[in-house]
Parts: sequence; structure tokens; C-alpha cells
Amino acid sequence: MDPHHYRFRSLWTLDAPPGAVYAVLERPEEYPLWWPHVREAERTPTGAGRARFRSVLPYDLVVTARESRRDPVAGVLETALSGDLEGWARWTVTARRSDRGGGSHALFEQEVTVRRRLLRALAVPGRPLFRANHRLMMRGGQRGLRARLAEAV
Repeated sequence: MDPHHYRFRSLWTLDAPPGAVYAVLERPEEYPLWWPHVREAERTPTGAGRARFRSVLPYDLVVTARESRRDPVAGVLETALSGDLEGWARWTVTARRSDRGGGSHALFEQEVTVRRRLLRALAVPGRPLFRANHRLMMRGGQRGLRARLAEAV
């Protein structure tokens, strides 16, 4: 196993309809407004952009993201990543069936290789911390998205 390679998967359960969730997620330049760990995000008219994020550990990651799939019917948003991380990230938004009458699931999947020199050097001893850091970042994102969706109602 390559110690610099990571696969992440997070499933967020949300009380908003899939269309509303997708509408927020398809605007990554607004992520810093609701996701505390996304410090900067910008998007160009070509669908590419740059993002800087930081969770609890004292380092920033900077990536260039190029949109590789946008499918509102299937609820899929996918980007190719380069920079401190190289790989891809994908959102898949689907309807949720429940006794409460609906809502959504937002599945985040990411497969990346760390390219930043310091993180590569710390790959083996730091792996548990890096994974925990990612979980905290995703937890903050889920809370922020729930609040953002609640504002829209």
C-alpha cells in the first residue's frame, strides 16, 4: 500500500431536498461561507478553480480543481485535483426515504495522493492524525451545510 494514497468516504444525511443540496454544492466558490475549513475557493468561467483548506492540524492544503463531471439529473459533481493533493473528489446527491418524508444523502468520495513534501515525509507516523483531521473537516462541513440549507428555507 502506498502510504501517500488516501481514500475518503463520507455520507451526510440532510433534511433538504436533493435539488437544494445540489444547488449549494455546485457553487464551490461559496464553500468558505458555510464550511469553516475551506478558507478560500475561487472558480473560473471554465469550471476550474483553486481552493485552500485547513482543519485542526497546522497546515494548509492548496489544490487546483478542474470540473470533470457535472450531472444535475444524476446528482453528481466531480473534480480532478492537482497541487498538494492529486486525484479526484466527487459529490453524489440522492433522495433519502424516511419516516419523516424525505431529505437527501450527500455522498462525498475522494481518492488522492499527497504531493506536499512535509506531509509525504510524515506519511507513516502521521496517517492516523491526517485521517482524524479529515473526519473533523467533514463533520464541520456537514454542520455548515445543514445550517446553510436551513437559512434557505
